Amino acid sequence: MATKSWNSLTHMFFEQALTLKDKPLLFAKNGDSWKSQNWTEVAEQVTRLGAALRAMGVDKGDRVVIVSENRPEWMIADFAIMAIGAISVPTYTTNTVRDHLHIIENSGAKAAIVSTKNLTRTFLRAAHQCDEMQHAIVMEPVALEQQLNVTVYNWDDVINAEKADIVGFRDGCVDVTRDDIACIIYTSGTGGSPKGVMLHHGSLMHNAEGASKVIKPLGLENNAFLSFLPLSHAYEHTTGLCWPLMIGAEIWYAESIEKLATNMAESKPTIMVVVPRLFEMLRTRITRGVQAEGGMKAKLFERAIALGFKVQRDNEKLSFFEKIEDWFLNMTVRKKVRKQFGGRLKALVSGGAPLSPDVGFFFASLGLPLLQGYGQTEAGPVISVNPPWAPKMHTVGQLFDKIDAKIADDGEILVKGELVMKGYWRNDDATAEAIKDGWLHTGDIGHFDDQGYLEITDRKKDIIVNDKGDNVSPQRVEGLLALEDEIAQAMIYGDKRPHMVALIVPDAEWLVGWAKSTGKSSARLEKLADDKDLHRAIDEAVSRINKRLSNIEKVRKFALADEAFTIENAQMTPSLKLRRHVVKEVYKEKLEAMY
Repeated sequence: MATKSWNSLTHMFFEQALTLKDKPLLFAKNGDSWKSQNWTEVAEQVTRLGAALRAMGVDKGDRVVIVSENRPEWMIADFAIMAIGAISVPTYTTNTVRDHLHIIENSGAKAAIVSTKNLTRTFLRAAHQCDEMQHAIVMEPVALEQQLNVTVYNWDDVINAEKADIVGFRDGCVDVTRDDIACIIYTSGTGGSPKGVMLHHGSLMHNAEGASKVIKPLGLENNAFLSFLPLSHAYEHTTGLCWPLMIGAEIWYAESIEKLATNMAESKPTIMVVVPRLFEMLRTRITRGVQAEGGMKAKLFERAIALGFKVQRDNEKLSFFEKIEDWFLNMTVRKKVRKQFGGRLKALVSGGAPLSPDVGFFFASLGLPLLQGYGQTEAGPVISVNPPWAPKMHTVGQLFDKIDAKIADDGEILVKGELVMKGYWRNDDATAEAIKDGWLHTGDIGHFDDQGYLEITDRKKDIIVNDKGDNVSPQRVEGLLALEDEIAQAMIYGDKRPHMVALIVPDAEWLVGWAKSTGKSSARLEKLADDKDLHRAIDEAVSRINKRLSNIEKVRKFALADEAFTIENAQMTPSLKLRRHVVKEVYKEKLEAMY
């Protein structure tokens, strides 16, 4: 499906729907089987919901909040909102009442669309406190014992009450342009309060068009996406929703992260959009599974990795006998691994955080094409990605088409183009700081090589400056530590200090095995936090990494966290980035005690 020139995302969607008609579009698990909806069926629901919102008084430019896990109704809600010229405001399902209150008040949203009963209860506690919020459409009926400021409607009643005149509704939406704001996506708050990023239709379409051109050599026809990252995050919203719609692909909604392996085998995706943390977890799981089997299987697996690294990482040619060996491993070991991912993968696209090159080489060695990209919410969010025909694992690839970029005197990456946001919602000061003379200041430090590949070397705001003025990139050290079998997560600390220290979360599976082998009565982290034997075991892993680090990067001391960094304890964002300011506050005494 070749991409065309459309006026807006909704113009694109309705044109696609009128062309593709009976072709399956959205898939969701219903009990033990998958249920699909074709393009016409989805367009009818978008039309009905859009007409209902308009009847409620939602006009062009009004904001409508979406609170839902990934499911077909999420896509229908998003495009119904945008179709009438309103602005969707996606929020995370992990949001607290306080989080919702901030977003409702800041966005001035008039209406909301919410999925489950539990999410509705949490959201309504916030919505009831806001005078501007008037309507809430809930996908699961909820019993209310008292009248609220917000009028609550059931999804099915709203959808079924309207007639579906797709052509007429589409024709009434022609005044929505590429320059109009499509959504306000609130940043996940790695460094403080979330800010609302205003992304226009052109920004998201620019990204989708760029992604289509990169993937075109692999084929734009007959693609299937497995959606599991939060759609409230710009990365999944653009590359897991808008892009598949642009190329006429199927979208399968995963049940959960826990069921991802099963869902991959069932949906057989051709493209998956993922974050590095998931790759790291999959690498650990695959490796441990093979090691547990042992014997010839483990030896063949290790050999497949070794030959893959020789070609992919070391750029060495295989000998005649190694080529025969590699062919055999491709037909056995790699084929089996690919089957676990569905057997049809064209590309695994990594973004949202830095990817360790060794993790990339690991998957490439198993015949899984992994393409690291780069961007941020303020840029739609994709700026660059590695081309599938010539990836460089230590880089974030080449710029999408129609992007101007330059490196500032201090090394910061600046970008300009249609992908750049309109600004931060109701925050002129932050907007003026981020965009100067049309150039988006990314806050990332990097450089281009002679082939135009971008390499990120530091995060401007995350750089640790020690007491001697030396700069240390914490993400690099943390990534290396987290690749050790004993370590699941790490946070480096040392700003204005004489050396680096670390807060470490031991790997849960490794901890169970270690506790059993050493005769410990418990494998729970809170019970073992002060165990000297555990500290010695973790110290061995830290020492291995220190040998690969410069003197200023070396971790001189470490402490164990009381629990894993998670979304639930607010120490990780929903896109699995570390919330440093939260972790530092929680473990302030432990961190300071190491100096």
